[in-house]
Amino acid sequence: MAVERDEPTGALVRPYAVTRGRTRPKLEIALEALVETTVRGRNATMRDGSSHGREHQYIASLCDGRLQSLAEVAARMQLPLGVARVLIADMAVEGLVRVHQLDHTQGRTDLNLLERVLSGLRKL
Repeated sequence: MAVERDEPTGALVRPYAVTRGRTRPKLEIALEALVETTVRGRNATMRDGSSHGREHQYIASLCDGRLQSLAEVAARMQLPLGVARVLIADMAVEGLVRVHQLDHTQGRTDLNLLERVLSGLRKL
């Protein structure tokens, strides 16, 4: 009698498969950078037969209507930060998400961005 074996689904295999083995993102994204889904990203997740994987769809739904930091996305997806960074950078290059980097060089932050973050926190 043959015993059925399940495909490996552990965290050691999956992150590398998700990024196709890449460890470097196409864009540098800070840990605290805020991510939001664009209209294009929203439409791409609603289309059947989308070429984007489940991870892209999950990120798009997670950041749709509420800003999430790179760290929050990684934690909610239970992925290493590097993997989440590669995925989000890919999505940003494709125009599926918008990444808001905080500008630390001038010592101030965009007030509009801070208000949106505060609004998102209040909704929690």
